[in-house]
Amino acid sequence: MHSSVSSAVAPPSRRSGLRALAARRPLTAFFALAYGLSWLAWIPYLLSGDGLDVLPFTFPALLGTTQLLGVLPGAYLGPVTAAFVVTALVEGRAGLRAWRGRLLRFGVGWRWYVGVALVVPAAIMVTTLVLPGAREAVQPLTLALLLAYVPMLAIQVVTTALAEEPGWRDFALPRLQDRMGAVPGTVVLGLLWGGWHLPLFLTSWGGWPGTSWVQPVLFVASCVPLSLVMTWVFNRTGQSVPLVMLLHAGINSTYTLLWPAVFPRLDGDTDAFVVQLIATTVVTAVLIVVTRGRLGAPTARPSARPAGTASPAR
Repeated sequence: MHSSVSSAVAPPSRRSGLRALAARRPLTAFFALAYGLSWLAWIPYLLSGDGLDVLPFTFPALLGTTQLLGVLPGAYLGPVTAAFVVTALVEGRAGLRAWRGRLLRFGVGWRWYVGVALVVPAAIMVTTLVLPGAREAVQPLTLALLLAYVPMLAIQVVTTALAEEPGWRDFALPRLQDRMGAVPGTVVLGLLWGGWHLPLFLTSWGGWPGTSWVQPVLFVASCVPLSLVMTWVFNRTGQSVPLVMLLHAGINSTYTLLWPAVFPRLDGDTDAFVVQLIATTVVTAVLIVVTRGRLGAPTARPSARPAGTASPAR
């Protein structure tokens, strides 16, 4: 009986190939796969007329942008696929159930949904007023824009947020947080999350060909405090990925729809990243002080490790 069980469940050292690599270093496998799949899929967009103009074609525009066909497929292919594959290889069905459970954790109370939906655009708009000349440039919001915000928010949830957060927050965050702590683990995640976007700054997504080194630096820097805010929301809602997705979508929707209309004279790239960095840094500083650096993370117990962290994760 003992011998049959041993042969059926081989230890990690006897596994081979991709499964063995993923079992030893699941986080390394996840980030390598997320980066590799997305960056590979983005090559045509990067080389097209929407980017470096090496290839003689441009991507068709849908809903007024080429990003839906140029960027979104690579975004979906990367973090989500990487999270699914590594989880399936390392933890099997039990791990996939835990991963899916966080992804479908909607029951966190309506106040969270309303709070995130309202606070995000309000914080961005108020923070923008600290920029030189912003107050003089303010234009009133129209009823049409406010009504358009809800469908824009829904679109952003099922596109950008759904493409990214099942990987960054659902898969990587619990493991990094468990291994390194809430703040250090989130800082690592924020830098890697921001770095994943870097090729896009050589496309129309990042304002190319008018992009300078300032925009990607500001963007990656802003991803760190933003990730710390997301970690607090994730922890305080019982690891609800839908709430983090709503937060992510709210930021994108605000900068896509409301911000340019209210502040038409400001730079949609550099100024927007400065606002993002200031707003999230202020909120993060408050959260770190109030939570004493825990950001809502539960006290670690050997018997209550987050799903997917039974073995050391690197």
